Amino acid sequence: MTYEHLDARLINELLGDGRASLRSLAEDLDVSVTTVSNHLRDLEEQGVVLGYTPRIDYDEIGYDVTAVVQLKIEGSALPSFVSRLRDEPRMTSVYEVTGDYDVIATGKYRNTDEMNDQIKSLLTDESVRESNTSVVLNSVLENEQFELEVSED
Repeated sequence: MTYEHLDARLINELLGDGRASLRSLAEDLDVSVTTVSNHLRDLEEQGVVLGYTPRIDYDEIGYDVTAVVQLKIEGSALPSFVSRLRDEPRMTSVYEVTGDYDVIATGKYRNTDEMNDQIKSLLTDESVRESNTSVVLNSVLENEQFELEVSED
């Protein structure tokens, strides 16, 4: 048995079922439990597999307002500002980007008042030069991960 694509195949199996047992993974991949355990440990140590968490449908638990906030930040303040954003409650994504804005952040809220309060709080930061906020009308695709390509040799 060649293990050339085992890591990618293992990742794909975990994407399908992050709670799969080592035994079931080994059976699906046609390798030993020890092999799966060793490869999984290596993937975790390399920082490829970051953890195992449930996937939550926030709409179903009342967080049905999603906002996308674009921000222009004073140049030298960017590192501290994105660090602050990372710690803000309800933020689900924070990106430093190229283009017209420096930061794009996405947040989930129970209602527009909660969203408005957080955005106003962000805009009081003196390093924010400009902002643009969009409220999402319909989430077509969100927080999806994709399977890795595995060549069939």
